[in-house]
Amino acid sequence: MGAKNKTPEQRLSILELAESLGNVSEACRQSGMTRTQFYKFKQRYQEQGEEGLKDLPPIPKSHPMAATPELVAQVLALAMKHPACGCNKLESLLAAEGKQLSNVTIQKILQRHQMGNRRDRWLALEKQTIDPAFRANGEQLAFIERANPCFRERHAKAERPGERLCQDTFLVGPFRGVDKIYMHSVVDTFSSYAFCLLHISKQPEVAIALLQHDVLPFFKHHQLAVSSIFTDGGREFHGEATHPYESFLRMNDIRHQHLPAKRPLINGFVERFRQTVLDEFCRTAQREKGFNTMESLQNNLDKWLRHYNGERRHVGYPNNGSAPGAAVRDFISSRK
Repeated sequence: MGAKNKTPEQRLSILELAESLGNVSEACRQSGMTRTQFYKFKQRYQEQGEEGLKDLPPIPKSHPMAATPELVAQVLALAMKHPACGCNKLESLLAAEGKQLSNVTIQKILQRHQMGNRRDRWLALEKQTIDPAFRANGEQLAFIERANPCFRERHAKAERPGERLCQDTFLVGPFRGVDKIYMHSVVDTFSSYAFCLLHISKQPEVAIALLQHDVLPFFKHHQLAVSSIFTDGGREFHGEATHPYESFLRMNDIRHQHLPAKRPLINGFVERFRQTVLDEFCRTAQREKGFNTMESLQNNLDKWLRHYNGERRHVGYPNNGSAPGAAVRDFISSRK
């Protein structure tokens, strides 16, 4: 609205002009008032008289019924203590403590403090676990481990790249034009750096090929020794004393740790990588055409791995926002 029709008297004159002209649009054009503003003031004039043509008082910056800082702190503490609970449950927990706050208000408080969804609360909890003085309860630990399976293996976190690797084989196919495919993968528990090889076989020779051609040369290039490899009890990794995989590890002075074959999903680092590669690579590749050979599919996977290791930031434990390649480089720089 123009400055010339700010006062109640000026607004009243415009209403009278419109009535005399019999044309609201023309009155608005001459006065610089929009039709929306005209009808707003007309309604207020009809309801309140000239008093309705005055400017409304400014909206207060704080509401008299707004949650107190103490109550806001209590809501945030409850959300961290019970991270899997929704706003309805948090409302009930507050009511049990004699505090009344609607679930809508609770949601607004959580959103204002970047805790409005489960992912935000998961990351906030993981940041707290870095503090040695913080003691997570069972509910919090279970919540974090569901979101980040490798957090469950934090007691076994390596002190350097290559100290402890995890190796696994899992079915990822079929793809268009390619039969059933297995993915052989190795993940470094220090940096989450990953290596992958696609093959139609689960034989030990394929698992060895991944180590011999990709994994060991990478760590040798960075002058880092591979000390141990953690696997499940699958036949490609475990067997008699003459088993090829076991023999290869002994020949390279690598300690082999393995889990029972009936418990394949308790290696958190592999679980998390498996979910990532399925979500971000395999399900996309399965919808695309043109993968008529294993070579073309492996080339595409290698391209995705370069992004995963070099650019993709890993939120939460153990990288806390850095890419796997950056974690390896940072360690190497710290030794100099």
